Amino acid sequence: MKRNLRKIIGVIPARYESTRFPGKPLRDICGKPMVWWVYQQIKKVKTLTNVYVATDDERIIKACECFNMNAVLTKKEHKTHLDRLAEFADIIDADFYINVNGDEPLINPKNIAKLIPSSDVNPKSFYMANAMTKIKNPIEVVDNSRIKITTDKNNYGLYMARTPIPYPKGDSDFTYKKFVGIQCFSKSALNFCKINKRGKLENTEDIDEFRFLENGEKIKFVEVDADSFSVDTPKDLEKVIRIISKNKKTPGGGDF
Repeated sequence: MKRNLRKIIGVIPARYESTRFPGKPLRDICGKPMVWWVYQQIKKVKTLTNVYVATDDERIIKACECFNMNAVLTKKEHKTHLDRLAEFADIIDADFYINVNGDEPLINPKNIAKLIPSSDVNPKSFYMANAMTKIKNPIEVVDNSRIKITTDKNNYGLYMARTPIPYPKGDSDFTYKKFVGIQCFSKSALNFCKINKRGKLENTEDIDEFRFLENGEKIKFVEVDADSFSVDTPKDLEKVIRIISKNKKTPGGGDF
């Protein structure tokens, strides 16, 4: 069997000064910072070469050192995770980068693995893929913190929005899908972010991925069965703590 020599790095962008929840990556969950839980889930993906935290704050760097996690200090002025990842790609070379949001401590490693590109994807080409999942709770359809997605028949992104899309005027028999915080980038896709800055749609919807769509590049969406959710508020954190605490007390608790 031919050995796969591709270098695929897992990256967790972790910004300290979150607008809605400052210091979020270091919030305690059962004795460990939240970013530690995300890191451990990514490490379970055996096809990854290595895992890093990309942060803008020395406090997060020190926490990573305390818990034996690889970490890289990036600039504070980055406005989006795409800009931070682009700088990270200049520091740590790889064929592909798997981005996992640092506020998803319940992320399933099996879903992360689904974003690993197939062997026929050229590492030198532009490639960007994003996870999506079906919305099971109707309330999330109108929740503007949940990014809704429409794709073409080949699962390439057409549009993303914080409002419900599509609008069910002609037919209400439609399964809404939402963004999941797992992405894959080739190095050239991240270099693209350095050349092309935020556009009108990206600023208006405040959805970073419009960086690609506004400039005519494609985003491949990969459907996963994801029940995890991001920690956006202290109440979200309380729920995650309850889930992880319960799991730790359950023999063979697994991947949450």
